[in-house]
Amino acid sequence: MLLDDELPGLTYLKMLCEQIPGLEVVKAFDNPELFLKEMPNLEFDFCIIDIEMPGISGLQIANLLSGKPVIFATAYKEYAADAFDLNAVDYLRKPLTLERLEKAISKLTKQAQTPTHYKNYIHINTDKGKAILFFDQIVYFHTSDIDSRDKVIYLQDGSFLVAKNYSFNALLGMLPSNAFSQVNKREVIAIKAISFFSNDEITTKIVMPTGKSLAVTLSDNFRAEFLKKVTG
Repeated sequence: MLLDDELPGLTYLKMLCEQIPGLEVVKAFDNPELFLKEMPNLEFDFCIIDIEMPGISGLQIANLLSGKPVIFATAYKEYAADAFDLNAVDYLRKPLTLERLEKAISKLTKQAQTPTHYKNYIHINTDKGKAILFFDQIVYFHTSDIDSRDKVIYLQDGSFLVAKNYSFNALLGMLPSNAFSQVNKREVIAIKAISFFSNDEITTKIVMPTGKSLAVTLSDNFRAEFLKKVTG
């Protein structure tokens, strides 16, 4: 994804990206607020972001990307130290050149192919503020009955919180794919929380306030992927 509040610069950056084989621009934004609003519902691998923007800086936005790699592109050299404090992949000075952008993309590709420290948590916006949730804390989440853009996340200790404005794809993209499975249009469960399952129903180890174990429907559209995960 691309973000630059100056439209001519954004158009030029998009044109350069389109000249690099294997690189696809998911979406280009000239408005930081719109970028943050739509970001949770888009699937992307990394961002190229301007730093000096009205309202919110690219450095602040990078802190909200839940670990997604960032390449900064700016006319200002004084932000370089701050950018690398955020583990930016690269720091490009404007005016950009195709050769320099290709070098940054190559660096990103090499980093992606190099084993790194295992990250075992996600960082999300919730109804209680920003939260860090470890993978093993999460047992179940479903679409909120109040607002379908939100997801209610249940934790191992029986508590829950509301992830604000996240799609299932966005949340699942932050979690280890072999540890969680969507089972119908409204629900996702942790594989470790399963007790029994049949062709169309899953009984979990999650105890509801009624004292009964949570049971969820396994729908046709998600059955094959679920069985692949639980049977290997």
